[in-house]
Amino acid sequence: MKKLLISFCLIISTFIVFATQKETNKVIVGAEQTDRYFPLLEGKRVAVLTNQTGMAGNEHLVDLLVRNKFNVVGIFSPEHGFRGTADAGEHVGNSVDEKTGVPIWSLYGGDGGKPSPDKMKEFDILLFDLQDVGLRFYTYYASMARMMDACAEADKKMIVLDRPNPNGFYVDGPILDMKHKSGVGWLPIPIVHGMTLGELALMINGEKWLPDGKTCDITVITSLNYTHQTRYELPISPSPNLPNIHSIYLYPSTCLFEGTVVSLGRGTDFPFEAYGHPKYKGSDFSFTPRSVAGAKNPPLLNQKCYGVDLRMVPNKYIWENGFDLSYVIDAYNNLQLGNSFFTAFFEKLVGVDYIRKDIINGKSAKEIKAKWACDVEQFKQQRRPYLLYAE
Repeated sequence: MKKLLISFCLIISTFIVFATQKETNKVIVGAEQTDRYFPLLEGKRVAVLTNQTGMAGNEHLVDLLVRNKFNVVGIFSPEHGFRGTADAGEHVGNSVDEKTGVPIWSLYGGDGGKPSPDKMKEFDILLFDLQDVGLRFYTYYASMARMMDACAEADKKMIVLDRPNPNGFYVDGPILDMKHKSGVGWLPIPIVHGMTLGELALMINGEKWLPDGKTCDITVITSLNYTHQTRYELPISPSPNLPNIHSIYLYPSTCLFEGTVVSLGRGTDFPFEAYGHPKYKGSDFSFTPRSVAGAKNPPLLNQKCYGVDLRMVPNKYIWENGFDLSYVIDAYNNLQLGNSFFTAFFEKLVGVDYIRKDIINGKSAKEIKAKWACDVEQFKQQRRPYLLYAE
């Protein structure tokens, strides 16, 4: 009996140690570390740039600030709106947060994503908290860069409450040719840059990427227990069409279908996890895009599409292949549409001229990938001084 009791105690002790280690290793995001940024907000008129991902534990950042009696004068909302329900690129108007009564000032769809000088006079300090997914064509970093520009002009301090990058464990893809600069390609960085928004903010300052070489007064509240090899799963979907971590891993590669005639599954339950077209040949898999919240008018609306279901592709396979052109090349070869397969948006996404030409000329994904290998190594060296977390 005594031996059984000792064994039981050892098992319980081991479980407690394991549970404690797991809790100790839990990633703690910037917003949760109130002791590091609350003192900076005392006596200030605070504006917040955030959305539904701006959670500090189980409480939204705005609710947390209001509960602690800070003077929150406005909420800037990025693409998809403050609650994260708007379509990609949809105009989001100004409104009021029903829960707190704080005014919501839309960034997306007006003033080029940059607040007016009069709006900048309404606050003293900007608190930035958005969950990014680490892609050049995901617009949240561009919202950050434009706000850094506005804050630099107006001499306002900006605090970035940093969050892990779920695609932060690798760098891949060509560096943007700035002649293709757009809302989905704002900086000369690879498609998968592997940085957090806090790190990217420091790089924007350090590389003088703001207009006229301006720099913004930035403080980054780093995440704890995070490295660039951490596989971080987002607790909240960052936007309507990225519902799970698998779609986020596929997103760098399947997003390219936005620049083609092929559907990537918008208007289904599995956006970015499939691709298809009514004339895709040789497939039993099919889906029909419908008008749904977050995808009100998806490509190929109400048309039955045949194609490829990527939902069963293992995460490890996606990690190993990184930014992968093979899906686009497969669809291009299958449909036999020549240059009509692509739209003008394709170059905005890939950021260079040669990828379309190489696909048309029959190059393999591996052959094309070799062309940006030097870009990747060059960028890794360039970004190193700005990294806040171990590689």
